[in-house]
Amino acid sequence: MVIVKATQDSEQGVMPSVELMEAMGRFNEELAKAGIMRSGDGLKPSRHGKRVAFDGDGRTVIDGPFAHTIELVAGFWLWEVKDMEEAVAWVKRCPNPMPGPSEIEIRPLYEMEDFGDAVTPESIAGHENARRILEGGG
Repeated sequence: MVIVKATQDSEQGVMPSVELMEAMGRFNEELAKAGIMRSGDGLKPSRHGKRVAFDGDGRTVIDGPFAHTIELVAGFWLWEVKDMEEAVAWVKRCPNPMPGPSEIEIRPLYEMEDFGDAVTPESIAGHENARRILEGGG
């Protein structure tokens, strides 16, 4: 997962320029043609969001905006690459996603085998059923 970190501008809802939108469109097209991009979107500022805090059986809903802008996510891509080095190489080609200084974070997704003994036939069945539904297979 490639995570575009929020900035003061993105949290204030500053929209990208026409030039940036066109550059990002070209970059996304390159990713798609290379067979790397699986998904990607921008996120509205955190003032439009909510968090749900868990404590045992309790649930507390917290309204945005959220503090610590640098810890927030402004957008994301899901990429399928052979390794971290390939992901870094692609991110280095990305246009700066914000008007000023910004960061993009790259984090690998877990694979089922990463969970070891916590994976049971029942948990695998649930995940496979969810994937089938998402892919339109009911």
